[in-house]
Amino acid sequence: MSSIVLIAISLSIFFFGYNIYSKKFEKLFKIDPARKTPAFSKYDGIDYVPAKHWTMLFGHHFASIAGAAPIIGPVLALSIWGWAPSVIWILLGTVFIGGIHDYAALIISVKHGGTSIADIAKDSISKNAKIVFLAFLWLALILVISVFANICARTFIVKPEIVVPSLSLIPIAVFVGILLYYMKMRQSMATVIGLGLFAGAMILGKYIPIELGANAMQIWTVFLLAYAFIASITPVNILLQPRDYLASYLLVIGVILGYAGIIISRPEITFPAFIGWGKSEGLMLWPILFVTVACGAVSGFHSVVASGTTSKQIANEKDARKIGYGAMVAEGIIAIMAVLVVAAAFKDKNVLREIVDRGAGPVGAFGIGYSEVTKRFMGSFGGIFAIMILNSFILTTLDTATRITRYLTQELFGIKNRIAATLIVVALAGWLGLNGQWNEIWPMFGAANQLIAALALIVISSWLLSRRKALLYTLVPMVFMLFTATTALVLKIIEYSKSGSAVLLVVAIVLLGLACFVIFEAVLAIRRIMRVRRNLFGAKGKHTKKGRR
Repeated sequence: MSSIVLIAISLSIFFFGYNIYSKKFEKLFKIDPARKTPAFSKYDGIDYVPAKHWTMLFGHHFASIAGAAPIIGPVLALSIWGWAPSVIWILLGTVFIGGIHDYAALIISVKHGGTSIADIAKDSISKNAKIVFLAFLWLALILVISVFANICARTFIVKPEIVVPSLSLIPIAVFVGILLYYMKMRQSMATVIGLGLFAGAMILGKYIPIELGANAMQIWTVFLLAYAFIASITPVNILLQPRDYLASYLLVIGVILGYAGIIISRPEITFPAFIGWGKSEGLMLWPILFVTVACGAVSGFHSVVASGTTSKQIANEKDARKIGYGAMVAEGIIAIMAVLVVAAAFKDKNVLREIVDRGAGPVGAFGIGYSEVTKRFMGSFGGIFAIMILNSFILTTLDTATRITRYLTQELFGIKNRIAATLIVVALAGWLGLNGQWNEIWPMFGAANQLIAALALIVISSWLLSRRKALLYTLVPMVFMLFTATTALVLKIIEYSKSGSAVLLVVAIVLLGLACFVIFEAVLAIRRIMRVRRNLFGAKGKHTKKGRR
């Protein structure tokens, strides 16, 4: 199969999604550019801060939702089922589910004062649904933090050359934030300075690799959780926003170079399009593929970011589609690139499986593939560059997830002190992360993450239904994600009960129970809404006499 043909098909479908499908969906929300957003009406200098320009916020949102997942998930799926199932799911998922899910979560949150998707459940479903959904999100995000702290620590060990540039981005971001918000420097000038300093750090890292020895995994995990703690309590416009903004430039550059490498080298994809249904390994194509490839197709974590940090920083409602749907399309483009570079570099499925399962993992396999397609103009630096960019995005997901979980902890447990709330979050994530490898937690994270997407779509659909809006955009995705995610979680419960993974078994059972409660409350809410509508409106949508009185 020609890699160029796959690129052309993919970009055409993404173009349709952003320029046609998303615009039709946007009309449901009556966008008002003159309406004040929560960033202005609730400004507090810590969390509610209007972004200097929509591109700044796009950078934060894009970097936060991307992380490592649009690389890891597709590469894992490629090694198990072949490239065709992954590509089809990424394209359809991004356009018809992921983009809709992300945009709706963002714009509805903006209309509700920047509150979380769980808080919106209170108005759309019930107070009980809000509390239980908050608990579900809280548990799931603890898993997210554990997973990404593990993955980031692993990349530091596998590629010690990336430690210096990855960590240097933190003080560079603070410096850029000061230039922008305190010294009022032009955004373009501050961006050039920030990227220039980072380029210097990249060169320095190649000559000063940092290795920590036998206990490196534990040391790096603790260090990263300490960073996440500090980042989550620092004003958003000083560290989180500028760091994610600069990181987004790195990923855009990396994606452009990756696609350029494919176009220049024009590799023929000989890796199997379809390996099998995965039944012999207990990895059935449905539902496991659809929770393995989350980011890059649809991810519940995106709705948490959209309604957790992004909605508190957006300066104008008209930018919501660019940021919400647009960032999801950008992530789909990354996921397609990940599939193509790895499929182009590996001809033998057994070799790829060996590297993914027992070698350098999916991150290492991506580094090999990226290096192979870009070697004509990047030489041996391609693989290092790919993993370094990937790692910078893992850090953005880590600190954003920690900040959002701090919000949830304060709301769920009534803790007013943000430092105390954050300590609870990093302590629990550290306990789970230091007692298990990322590849043991990842399947649980995948199932829980997609169940968040299903629950978010339930909330969004209930919101639309209560306002007599078209439901087709969200109803079909909601049903599909609900059945897929719950089935995957049930399968994980069966697996953990057989393997003796007590902690993960308990977490899985609790998550499933919480999700079932939210679903039950949603069904009751929908019945109430339909009953009210029947009382107020006749068969043709006209008010009845009872409704007029």
